[in-house]
Amino acid sequence: MRRNSWAFWGRMAVVLVSMAFVVILLLGVTVAGNYKGLGNLVKVVTLVKGQYLFEVAPEKLVEGAIKGMVESLDDPYSVYLDKQTYSSLQEQIRGSFGGIGVLVGMKDNNLVVMKPFANTPAADAGIEAGDIIVAIGDKPTKDMDTETAVNLMRGPVGTTVVLTISREGEEPRKISLVRKEISVPTVEGKMLPEENNIGYIAISQFTENTGHDLVETLNELRQQGMAGLVLDLRDNPGGELNSAIMIADQFLGKGPIVHIDYRIGRDHTFNAEPDQLNLPLVVLVNKNSASAAEILAGAIKDAKVGTLVGTKTFGKGVVQTVFPLDNGSGLKLTTARYLTPNKHDIHKKGIEPDVVIEQDIDAKEDLQLNKAISLVRQRIYQ
Repeated sequence: MRRNSWAFWGRMAVVLVSMAFVVILLLGVTVAGNYKGLGNLVKVVTLVKGQYLFEVAPEKLVEGAIKGMVESLDDPYSVYLDKQTYSSLQEQIRGSFGGIGVLVGMKDNNLVVMKPFANTPAADAGIEAGDIIVAIGDKPTKDMDTETAVNLMRGPVGTTVVLTISREGEEPRKISLVRKEISVPTVEGKMLPEENNIGYIAISQFTENTGHDLVETLNELRQQGMAGLVLDLRDNPGGELNSAIMIADQFLGKGPIVHIDYRIGRDHTFNAEPDQLNLPLVVLVNKNSASAAEILAGAIKDAKVGTLVGTKTFGKGVVQTVFPLDNGSGLKLTTARYLTPNKHDIHKKGIEPDVVIEQDIDAKEDLQLNKAISLVRQRIYQ
């Protein structure tokens, strides 16, 4: 028992010295007046080791201290990522992962299915747009952020996740789903069937491949005679910054796409190349269009190369950098804010569309899309 105790304190000593060194580096001169805080840290560790009923691994205490430090920032976008969550995030950025195949959003603090993707476990089980996911496993989803929900639904291929689904007019029911390898197409394009020359492209999120997929889709639609475009960014939660910039460059002429404003270091502006897709353009947005989707929408609006239709966007105007940590964990930290080409700060404000059209999630007719088609048609034939 004593040998285990010495081993514990040997590892803990290294941990405490390392943490104290980091804190001193972070706080600088302030530490001189805050030595009691460091003393309390050591005291708490001592009490846990000496008085707590159960044995605790020092690694667990360190992870708890890191989590607490990040949570003290009161920033919902800065998160400590354990090994599983960090791996899931990397899969999401790459656009391929083990999951069930649904796009989710928030409505009245409920987790709502925005779209089940075809030929996935969710679609095969009969899950539909508008269904409310009441719980994931034994965890209620009321007031749960979408990132946490998505990470809970993802996991190794072949494992099972149980969702509690609520549908209007029916009793809540549990559905057991076996995760499969999901490679979600983030760009879907077509020529609108009732229009001779209007294209429609929906971007569900931004991954590493989204920019290249968008360019290919644009080329295909132009070969089919596209003379105007509806770009749908509704319910797009954002994602990879460079993909959004690459896509904005397709629509903007020479000039800024987005300004990145850092607290530390030199600010940076991403600029568009002079060539652009010069077609009548309408962009659909709503309250779930966020982050990278807002970068693209804000660039198009400020450059006056398209018209925004729908409702005010989410309002996430800060940039996160993901830093890998030891043992496969990571830290997602807010490191900058972004400004639109006209240097509008949209964080917690959102982007107001040029034409406001409300759309009920249960409505049979897509009023926003109908308005967008009408505007594109007018500009083609004006």
